Amino acid sequence: MSNNKIKILPENISSKIAAGEVVQRPESVVKELLENSIDAGAKTIELIIKRAGKALMQVVDDGSGMDEDDAILCIQKHATSKITEFEDLESLHTLGFRGEALSSIAAVSQLEIKTETSDEELGTILRYDDNGNIVKEKGSFPKGTSVSVKNLFYNVPARRNFLKSDATELKHIIDTFMRESLGHPGIHFKFFNDNELIFNYGPGAIEERISQVFADNMSDALIKVKEKTDFMNIEAFIGKPSMLKKSKGEQYLFLNSRYVISRQINHAVFTAYENILEKGDYPFFIIFMDLDPSKLDINVHPSKLEVRFEDEKSIYNFILAVIRKGLGTHDLVPSMAFNNSTADGEKIHFDPFVKVEQNDFSDRPAFNKNQSYSKTNFSNKEIDLIFNAIPDEITEVKTNRELVPPFDNEETREVMHVPSNISTQLSVSNETTFIVQLHDKYILSQIKSGLMIIDQHVAHERVLYEKALERLEVNLPFSQQLLFPKTVEFDPGSFAVLKEINVYLIKLGFSLKFFSKNTVIIEGVPDDIKNGSEEKILKEIVEEYVVNQREKKIDERDNIAKSYSCKTAIKAGDRLSDREMRLLIDQLFGTTMPYVCPHGRPVLVKISLDEFDRRFGRTS
Repeated sequence: MSNNKIKILPENISSKIAAGEVVQRPESVVKELLENSIDAGAKTIELIIKRAGKALMQVVDDGSGMDEDDAILCIQKHATSKITEFEDLESLHTLGFRGEALSSIAAVSQLEIKTETSDEELGTILRYDDNGNIVKEKGSFPKGTSVSVKNLFYNVPARRNFLKSDATELKHIIDTFMRESLGHPGIHFKFFNDNELIFNYGPGAIEERISQVFADNMSDALIKVKEKTDFMNIEAFIGKPSMLKKSKGEQYLFLNSRYVISRQINHAVFTAYENILEKGDYPFFIIFMDLDPSKLDINVHPSKLEVRFEDEKSIYNFILAVIRKGLGTHDLVPSMAFNNSTADGEKIHFDPFVKVEQNDFSDRPAFNKNQSYSKTNFSNKEIDLIFNAIPDEITEVKTNRELVPPFDNEETREVMHVPSNISTQLSVSNETTFIVQLHDKYILSQIKSGLMIIDQHVAHERVLYEKALERLEVNLPFSQQLLFPKTVEFDPGSFAVLKEINVYLIKLGFSLKFFSKNTVIIEGVPDDIKNGSEEKILKEIVEEYVVNQREKKIDERDNIAKSYSCKTAIKAGDRLSDREMRLLIDQLFGTTMPYVCPHGRPVLVKISLDEFDRRFGRTS
């Protein structure tokens, strides 16, 4: 008897250990079987599940099938039809290639294979008997292959005990089914759960498959981006900012039709969304990339989910540029609507399902620059006066009289007690629009589809943020020198921070002199800072910078730009003139991302005429 400490494991043990890398749960089996059917050229694939895969997982396809010899070989270790030599790994066009899946599945389940090729009259059925021996029979079967996996982990009780609830395991299976369906829209996919057909996706274009998997109107919530180069091709469907969610799981990346996970590409997409994303936000996207297989490595892990690129930096920059361009060429102003009545009553929400066309920015305020505007900046008292004059009961009066603007008629003025000095631009041409300031906080303006509402503080914040970034980049400061320099005393901590960030403040236009005892003399400030507010704003910038540094951990340069824009921007409560409002809107739409402030808050929303009509019960 040998006394060696090191021994070669018996086949029945080593196969169960090896299976653990490939078969982690029922979903792993489903993935491998579906990918085998896709590689076999199937036009229709059916997935049959019982008890969340614990009792049965069966995949039936109409692919090429196997003859008897291939059927016996396919369940052996490292048996594959996909590659013959190592160099083939550099030109892979199939999903499978390792030759481990079926042998691993057979080691931990009761496996049965029925298969028949198109040119054979009889097919082959393989299964294992109670002693683990292969039983082979001949019979007549539908053309293609059917693989049944029963009683997963029946011979590895510990692994079976670690499986989650049926609901959890079924969700994992459905997620994988959805991914494979999205990656191959030309194949007809069916999903039967406990004898009930729950998904039936007919073949078609990728847009049709997206509608089948998610929702009929899903395409209206997505922006399509397409770019072809000699280096790589990309076709992407990216969600509008109003589709941001607090959970992962709706980011789909397909590399040469294979679903993969790549942190680098995810990061590139997240970066393209710029400040739209707050911490914990995740955008929806479906990205299809075609790339020369020799430029990547998919053989990182047996699950084949991870990928490594030969030139990661170029791919990162390409994805970033393409997604950023896609977002920049679409109008992403969020549209607001009311939910239908619920137990909690009606709630207003962002509606992402409003279709936008590329390069169509016509749904924005349009001003006639040659027109002289009378006063449209109503005070709160004036607005209340107008609306309080409307009677509680309104009787519908049908008239053939030509309609006139409501406040241009002297008789109407008397009835409604509207001051004679108020006039409006409610009757507008295609070139003009009214604009009013509501409670010195929001700007309301007419647009083609209805009404646009702009938060004046965050709108100005976005403008100043991009202006600050530009100044930090070009390093050509413009400082407005104070007639009477101001001496300001800081606490020791703030004084230290101020000295630390002074190099950035100089670029923005501040001119400061530091003295002992934590004293600073302000000699000049950027032209955005109002007279008399220099001390207050400088202190607030330091406070905001410290908070951002502690809580958000953003880089110094971005932190300075955000702190400066937040504290320098006009505030809620600041009265704006008609000209100032129009100028602010023009500047806002001149920025690269007018939809959100640097902190991720929405800058503007719109409410469509259809929504107004629905709220007022108007049918035409």
